[in-house]
Amino acid sequence: MTHAGRSRPLRIGLIDMNNGVANQAIRSFRSIIATFGERVRARNPHLSITTSHVQPRNLGEAPPTDCDLYLSTGGPDAPVDGFKESWATGIRKFFDRIVEGQLQHGPSAPAAFAVCYSFEIAVMHFGVASMIPRERKFGIMPVYPTEEGLAHSMFAPFGDRLFVWEHRSWQAVDLDEKRLKELGGTLLARESRDGHTKGRGLMAFQFSRGIEGTIFHPEADRPGVLNWLERPEQAKAVIETYGELIYKRMTKTIDDPTRLARTYALLLPGWLARSFNAMAQEHDWAQVEMPTYDAALGLDAFGRPTEAAATVGSNS
Repeated sequence: MTHAGRSRPLRIGLIDMNNGVANQAIRSFRSIIATFGERVRARNPHLSITTSHVQPRNLGEAPPTDCDLYLSTGGPDAPVDGFKESWATGIRKFFDRIVEGQLQHGPSAPAAFAVCYSFEIAVMHFGVASMIPRERKFGIMPVYPTEEGLAHSMFAPFGDRLFVWEHRSWQAVDLDEKRLKELGGTLLARESRDGHTKGRGLMAFQFSRGIEGTIFHPEADRPGVLNWLERPEQAKAVIETYGELIYKRMTKTIDDPTRLARTYALLLPGWLARSFNAMAQEHDWAQVEMPTYDAALGLDAFGRPTEAAATVGSNS
């Protein structure tokens, strides 16, 4: 009798696009990966899990070619400038490799999720929209799934609105519907319910088979957001941009379990679970249950990751 998960390790790639700038995001990504790993091992006790952490922008490291699931992070600076740098060639080849693998082997092939800066690079690479500068937008904001997004696994748990952490000075606009259709992709969410009242931004895509992404930060957790909001220079920036009342509302809404905590608990963990399940049979792994969310417990997980979450799963 075969032990589920003994066929080979589950390999996760963390593509760090922060260009060496210290931030809270990598800690949070590692926490999400570690918690996911605990759920996988609960169903697959013999399955080993490794995480490869690479830094293309500051260290010139290419995305690993042997991982099953990839999370590609946000980062500073203008995506149009980064697109011209030498490391961008490797990232673009990586995106194409994911799509080609899915076309050849179906959903059991590797999959990737692109966040913020990585999302912006993907928008330009695939040519699904224009990437243009905008006034800096930062804080806890609503996002609105499209009709297709409501039916998509990424946003199905949320209904017609969810709250997310944004920190960006660029936006994707002017959707190229023909190009997106050619890729087999879908626009999943907008900045405004009607597409323009609160902003024109295109917030989430299924770019093509195997590649999804958001311009907002689904990895944002309570410690990371508080760390940012409580810095004097950032508090001043929020107050000058949005007013003191909005700043107070932001700091208060962090403790609303129906908002950012819900996004943290469901969006990336949901992508990890369904991507893992799509390849489970191929590798003799037992599938995991999709994450659920209990608002009564949500702030505990959102604010206090387990000890294992800080340390498990890295070979970098």
